This record gives sequence, C-alpha cells and structure tokens, in this order.
Amino acid sequence: QVQLVESGGGSVQAGGSLRLSCQASGYTLSRQSCVGWFRQVPGKEREGVATIYRNGIAIYVTYADSVKGRFTISQDAAKNTVYLQMNSLKPEDTAMYYCATVGSASVSPCPPGLPSAGFFGAWGQGTQVTVSS
Repeated sequence: QVQLVESGGGSVQAGGSLRLSCQASGYTLSRQSCVGWFRQVPGKEREGVATIYRNGIAIYVTYADSVKGRFTISQDAAKNTVYLQMNSLKPEDTAMYYCATVGSASVSPCPPGLPSAGFFGAWGQGTQVTVSS
C-alpha cells in the first residue's frame, strides 16, 4: 500500500523559504511514475504546483506559471523522497500542500502540462504553508 508523508511546512514571512519533503513507503517514487505537488486553500480546487518524472535517462519537471523561478522540485531516489524547495515566498502561496503519485506498478509518465488531481491515485495528508506579509 502506497503511503506518502509530507513535512516541512510552517509559517514564514514574505520573501522567506521553506523546503517540503514527501517520503514514500510501500512504493518506489523513482520507478518511472509521475510525482506531483499540489496546493489547496479552503473553498478552492486543488491546484497543481509542480511535477517530476524520471525514466532512467532523463528527469522531466513542470511548474505552474505562478511558481516558476521560485520553486524547485527534486527527487532523492536513495531516500525515496521528493522535495519542493520554495523560495521568495508570497502571501498567495499560503495553502495546504500535498504530494501525490500515480501509485501504479506500470510506467506512468506525467502528461504534458500540469495534470489534474484526478490523474494521481495516492496522496499524502498535507502540510500547511503560511506566508505572512
């Protein structure tokens, strides 16, 4: 059974940085499966932030326009962990952040652009990020 656990959230002032971690158990994140970070604020739909996919030859990453140049998604296969480095944080980045993976035994590359939440089959419980002005 796939289990994802996010950590690293917290409260920071605008311009600050945080690094979120998503550690998996029961599943190998680097096994050619799309992994994504999403965020959600109350009353709004879950929004894709970044995705990462590695196929043994290359690593493919995608970002939402709102975070390009500020956020970096990366993966540590040895630790079975995906990270989201968030720099130059803004108050509008305040949200609950979730990581997700397809969770399938078959190869599951990320589709073009940012996939919707429905593309992913396994989710973590989320970690809160609050950015004050």
